[in-house]
Formats: sequence, structure tokens, C-alpha cells
Amino acid sequence: MTEQRSLSALKQWLQSQIVGQTHLVDRLLIALLADGHLLVEGAPGLAKTKAIKTLSDGIEGDFHRIQFTPDLLPSDVTGTDIYRPENGTFEFQAGPIFHNLVLADEINRAPAKVQSALLEAMAERQISVGRHTYPLPPLFLVMATQNPIEQEGTYPLPEAQLDRFLMHVRVDYPNAEAERKILHLTRNEAAHAAVDTPTPVSQEALFAMRAEALDLHMAEAVENYIVNLTLASRNPGAYSDKMANWIEFGVSPRGTISLDRCARAHAWLNGRDFVSPDDVQAVLPDVFRHRLLLSFEAEASGINSDRVIEEMLLKVPVA
Repeated sequence: MTEQRSLSALKQWLQSQIVGQTHLVDRLLIALLADGHLLVEGAPGLAKTKAIKTLSDGIEGDFHRIQFTPDLLPSDVTGTDIYRPENGTFEFQAGPIFHNLVLADEINRAPAKVQSALLEAMAERQISVGRHTYPLPPLFLVMATQNPIEQEGTYPLPEAQLDRFLMHVRVDYPNAEAERKILHLTRNEAAHAAVDTPTPVSQEALFAMRAEALDLHMAEAVENYIVNLTLASRNPGAYSDKMANWIEFGVSPRGTISLDRCARAHAWLNGRDFVSPDDVQAVLPDVFRHRLLLSFEAEASGINSDRVIEEMLLKVPVA
């Protein structure tokens, strides 16, 4: 229970610093517990960068931000071999990917080669340069961002690469009360007011939390519910004529695994020692949103993935 108290304190502190983005903070912690990566979509100025930067202050880990641009090269992310003329050898110089928390800002602004280099590192937890392979840190989380407003000059991520992300989170504008709190917070920061930072959570504690989340009890009925949700995306006609018209391709096995890990992390974060269907339903939109490929008919009718997931939750029985 000591680990839960420390993470609960971290969560409260993050919410005091990242005002109006409770959902994003919650999903960041779930990704940390589930050992996965986040794709965050939202307009500029919604504290996406601040969220992961502040998280790095609250845990025992370092942070690096990579601004993705059309002229970025894969070696700018992974690193490269540097020739040393004094001894006639090549020496590997690690790139910014070799950090615990990495922000890939506006990932859709970089061309396919750069995106592939990052996503390979995310999937394999290693990078290869020349004849050598270099492992990434055991604690490694990537948060990639996309701007949904400005799409000119961007390179949309292919569906197969989107599947590498544990969750796809959408963030929206804060309400009026949160906006006022943001004003007060930024005024205090501008005045260099002291900020109480909790004791950073150690990496050993984080790994222990992950093990505890994996050991949570999951009833067979809940496990079947996870599998049935995946099967409903692949064979939607068995559940709903609407879904059959809306879904072109369903969720891969990676989606099933991600749903299990995220539901476990959600239950653990909420202080339970078992996983319930409510935990599965809470994380389902973020886990399935980027993994459903919709039909032309759905897109022409203005149906998005979230609407399809709503229908899925209505039609797939819990038990």
C-alpha cells in the first residue's frame, strides 16, 4: 500500500500543476503503470508538454523533448556514430531517445523514416546503428502529440504504426473554473513562487507498482468481456448492423493486450485489488480509438471511432 500512497500523492500534485486536464494526467499514469506509450491529440496550449515535463519532476527519471519537423533525420532521434580522428575509430553518440520520458512533439510533421525510427525504438526498446544494437532504459515512455487543427504539410501515421501506441488520448479546452486556476498558477510561476514538489518516486517503486498491477485478480468473466470486445470489432455484424456498416477493419491482438494492461492499471490506481468491467469500459475508448479502421460510409456520415465504441459498449454484453 506504500506504493499506492506515493502514486496517489504524485497524482494529486500533478493535478495541482496541470489544471483542467485530469484525464490526461490519469492516462499518463496508466501508461507509466502499463509500460506503454501515449499518442495525445489536442490543440496547442493545452498543457501537453507541461504534463509530461511535470511528470518527470515527480519521478526518478530524465526528460527530453524532440520537436518533429519535415527536415528531421532518423539519426537526430536515435543518435549516430561519430568519427574520432585522434584514434581512427567511430564512437556512438546517443540521441535524445535515450531518456526515460520522451516527448515527440507534433510527430505527424516528420517524414516516414523518422516516424519509423521512433516507433521501432518504442516497440523493440532498442535501436540499431551500424553493426551495433543499443538497449534503451528500462523505464522508457514516449508521449507523442498531434495537432488536429493544422494538417497542411503533415505526414499522418499509418494504422500499423498507430497500433504501437498503448492509448490515443484526446484533450479538450478547460472549463471556466479551470481557466481561472490556470491564470493564478501562471502568475505564481511568473513571480517565482516556491512550488512544493513531492519526493520523486523511484524507478524501483514504479517497477514494483507494475508488478502489483499485473498480479491483480481478474475474473474469467472480465477476461471474456475483453476478448468479446475485440471480437466485436472484427465481426461487428454479429452484434449490430450499424457496427457492420461502420467498421472496415477491427482491433489487432495488441489491442486486446493493451486493454488488459490498461484496465489493470486503472483498477490499481483506484485502490482495488481486482479488475471489474467498469475498469475495462473506462479505458476502452482510449485503447480502441486509434485501432479501429472505419468504412467510407461511416466517415461520410460523420461517424467517428468514439461513436462506434459507444455502440460497442451498448451491444457487447458484460457477462
